[in-house]
Amino acid sequence: MIILIAAAAENNALGKGNQLLWHLPDDFKRFKNITTGHHIIMGRKTFESFPKPLPNRTHIVISRQKNYHPEGCIVVDSLKKALAAIPHGQDAYVIGGGEIYTLALPVSDKIELTKVHCSLEADAFFPQINPEQWKVTAEEYHPKDEKHQFDFTYVTLVRKKAIS
Repeated sequence: MIILIAAAAENNALGKGNQLLWHLPDDFKRFKNITTGHHIIMGRKTFESFPKPLPNRTHIVISRQKNYHPEGCIVVDSLKKALAAIPHGQDAYVIGGGEIYTLALPVSDKIELTKVHCSLEADAFFPQINPEQWKVTAEEYHPKDEKHQFDFTYVTLVRKKAIS
């Protein structure tokens, strides 16, 4: 299964200047719990935004740079090659950035989206989700508090199956 996992504002903003726009500790914990032990697919800029590789995950980095070989990562030059690197029967989590989400959305099966209840200026955006193609299967609202500057909702969406 190919799963997109992201936190996006109401205007689909993801980040600016290769940085997230918010600090939501509970969302970081959820991301860690969901992706640990799995393959994670990301673009080079997303990978480089981490201080170090994320523990207990296989990193697949998509880059057009020919001599780009960060230690401990599988580097490919296309989403197709990234998906081919996933062992049969295992889930893969697409973790960004905006371009990679846009490429992966048409072939994904599920979206784990944290909808952050704000609209912010950004230079990276999550792609628009077509409600005719996706069904919300779970929602969990969290109000802002002393650790979280914005209200947010965890939303799980699954691709609607085509009627044959």
